[in-house]
Formats: sequence, C-alpha cells, structure tokens
Amino acid sequence: MSTAATDVPDGILLVDTITKLYEKHRGAVVVSGSHGAIYAGYCAAKGHVRAVIQNDAGIGKDRAGIASLAFLDELRIAAAVTDSATCRIAQAADMWAGGIISHVNETAAALGCKPGDTVRACAEKMLKAAPSDAPVPSIGEARFVVSDNPGEPSVIGIDSASLFKPEDAGNIVVTASHGGLVGGLPDNTTPDVWAATYNDAGGAKDGTGHARLPDFDRRGLAAATVSNMSARIGDARSHLADGIISHVNETAKRRGGAPGQTLKAFIAAMIAAKTAGS
Repeated sequence: MSTAATDVPDGILLVDTITKLYEKHRGAVVVSGSHGAIYAGYCAAKGHVRAVIQNDAGIGKDRAGIASLAFLDELRIAAAVTDSATCRIAQAADMWAGGIISHVNETAAALGCKPGDTVRACAEKMLKAAPSDAPVPSIGEARFVVSDNPGEPSVIGIDSASLFKPEDAGNIVVTASHGGLVGGLPDNTTPDVWAATYNDAGGAKDGTGHARLPDFDRRGLAAATVSNMSARIGDARSHLADGIISHVNETAKRRGGAPGQTLKAFIAAMIAAKTAGS
C-alpha cells in the first residue's frame, strides 16, 4: 500500500481510503487519500478520529469536494483538505510527501492549521485537538436501485465505492467516488460489473482521478468518469441527474461510451451493448 511512509510521528496514521478505519485509528490524526465530500467526512467521524486531512478532489460542483469540512465542524472535529494538484488522490504517502493544504475548517483553524501548510505541518498541529464525543448524524441512504428491468443489466447508485456488493457483477454501477486506484494498486476486488462510473476529481495530480479506467480495461470492464464540475463528488444522485462524461476507457468506448455524453446517455449505451450481446 502507499501508506508505507516511515517518517510519520506517533499519533498520526496514513490511510489510502477513509472507508477502512479500525480501532487503531480511534483518537488518531488520520491522513486519508479519500476526497473531502460529505460521505468521507461521515466515515471519518464514525471512525472516531481525532482529526482528518483528505483531498479536495478539485473542489468541484457546489464545492462538494470540501463539503466534509463544515460537516465535521458541527461535530467539533478538526479537518483539512489538500490541493488535489499537489498530491495523488487515494495515495496517502504521496499526500504526506508533497501535499499542500488548500482549505481548513474552523476547528482546525483554531489549532493554527491554515491553507499553504504542508500536510505534515497541519497534521502535527492537529495532534493538539481534543477528541470529539459528538453523536454522528445519519446522512441518508447511500446505496439505491436506479432501474431493474427484465432483460437488462440493473443500474445501481452508490455514494462510495466501498458500497459495491458481489451481486453487482454484470450490472451497471454509478459510484460517486473518485476514479483513482486505492494505494495506486491494481483493483482486483471490485465485482465484475458490466460498467462502472466515477467522478474524475478534477483529474488530480498525475491524472490519478481517473487512473482506475485503464486498470478496468485489464479486466474487460467498461468504466468512465464524470467531470467534477458537472456533478457533486460523493453524491450518486447528482451524478445521475447532471453528470457529463469526461473520460472513458477502451472497453467503454467499444460499447458506445464517449466523453461529452450525459451520464444517462452513457448508461443507455451500456445497456444497449449488453442487450445486443457486445
């Protein structure tokens, strides 16, 4: 994993995704490769972190890429995000090595954290944060069925890639997560979907916001991203309503996918390709 940095002080832990927190993360300052949208903030709060730094995912539509900052302020949890151009999304060690803070919440600002800080400097200031015992509110349904028509692949919406299920194999999944590879490693765990879509997180450093697409070609899975300015990252319903395709992989291209399509048109093309047996 990319979290193998060796110069991390005690009390600070690196994770490539905020969706996998364990008891050791309770009370820690967590540097996470995830985007900074509401769902990621919810995961951080449920993990009882002391404070968290995530990726601003290019900020995007309605500033969704940093929406967790205000959410976590309400819970008195210090939070900050990095400029996505300064570090690879989904790779916490790269954040630690070169990430620069773009935004902080009021709780973090009270600790001296500020835009322009290095990730290390910000995280070290966050060690002074008092743990929060505020109850974490529900954020609503994060997985839902869009369509389930006989003779067609089902279409499923999920706010986070952590919500894939084995039964998604053969279907079309609209996930509002970024299109990066966790830890920069090949993805061999996502079910064999017919197609999956993600948010491009504004591209992010080295194009990591859509790095999953060629990796899915390796597995023969169609994949695409929507522009982060067209739909809110972390919100699959926003993707379905307003998403515009920014990148497609070769498998998706062969099935009729193309940049510039609405997400709805992309889904229709994937359904047509499946029913035609292509």
